[in-house]
Amino acid sequence: MGWKIAISLAFIFVTLSLLILYWFVPLSTTEFTFSNYNTEIDTGNLSPQALQFYPNMRFDSTSITYKIHNCVLQKRDEMIRAFKVIEDKTVLNFKPVLDNEEISIHCDSTQEIEGGLFIAGEGGPTNITKSGDFNVISNGKILLYRESKCSDPNVATHELLHVLGFDHVSNKEDIMYPVSNCGQQISQSTIDLIDELYIVPSYPDLSFENASAIMHGKYLNLNISIRNAGLSRSPKTTVDIYAGTSKIKEIDLESLEIGHGRIISLTNIWVSKLSVENIGISIVSNFDELDKGNNHITLSVK
Repeated sequence: MGWKIAISLAFIFVTLSLLILYWFVPLSTTEFTFSNYNTEIDTGNLSPQALQFYPNMRFDSTSITYKIHNCVLQKRDEMIRAFKVIEDKTVLNFKPVLDNEEISIHCDSTQEIEGGLFIAGEGGPTNITKSGDFNVISNGKILLYRESKCSDPNVATHELLHVLGFDHVSNKEDIMYPVSNCGQQISQSTIDLIDELYIVPSYPDLSFENASAIMHGKYLNLNISIRNAGLSRSPKTTVDIYAGTSKIKEIDLESLEIGHGRIISLTNIWVSKLSVENIGISIVSNFDELDKGNNHITLSVK
């Protein structure tokens, strides 16, 4: 009987050893790649390149702050009237603040009059962030060198449109022609484009830029890059990792500014499933986004 017990013990030992080897010792390597990925945001037909410096330039919100620095009353009035002109024609509104303004207005230089027309100012974006389909303006500056010769605030409006991302045009009757005259008007295409750009809500948009995974036996190594490709700062949230349908890991994701991203690298995540055909990665988004369709990706066996 002793030899039977010995054989049974040996069998149990071998079986346990094989199980331990299978569960805890990497014997094979499995690589995973993307099998589905959707990053499309419906923004319509935005921003003909001819109108703006870069495609789809806008501030993050329809409400834009400004501060007028040390300007005489006439120039200050011209600038305020220019804000009102754009407000009356578009969805934008402008709000004065004491500091941390998005648009800074200064009045401390002059230019020479040329040929009966005048070059009276400069303006443009000073900080632009590429974020998804948009070039997001966070700051702009306007320099009003001299008072306008027109009853309408054409010079200030011209420079304000520069700050909003609009380039010069070749039509002399358009207010964005390089040299100003009093008969120029804002084109309907400029007004329409502003409204089209700002109809997109000021939401964040967390999306995956890249992901890769390798399993060594039962141990998973994972690399993920996530970016906020939206129009506002994203709240804190989590990222869930799945082996098949089983959740195996939850990761905290800090708040991300517009256009900012984070790289997440995980090593030696033990996976208890017998067979893993795909790895799922989901951003847990309990807030509004431009597109929630890009909050999940699946990595499948190569």
